[in-house]
Amino acid sequence: QEYFLKSYIETRAVEIANYIVENNATVRQAAKQFGISKSTVHKDITNADRLLRIDPELAAKARHILDQQVRTHIRGGLATREKYLHLPHVHAG
Repeated sequence: QEYFLKSYIETRAVEIANYIVENNATVRQAAKQFGISKSTVHKDITNADRLLRIDPELAAKARHILDQQVRTHIRGGLATREKYLHLPHVHAG
């Protein structure tokens, strides 16, 4: 039973990584596609004992896509912050 569970998790990790790479998918999209939580997607992709051991090249590709998305998200947030810092403050009154 323990072997089956480990095998299932490893298979799922590979399937998720392939989905992310093939579709340039986000963690949220992958979680929805596979019916699992976002934290499970993160664990499957970033946990060195899962995907990296099974398929290091696939792991690197999936991780690269997710890392790019994080950088884009942060840049967008910083741009929005910068925009609002320069707007005149309007007080409701």
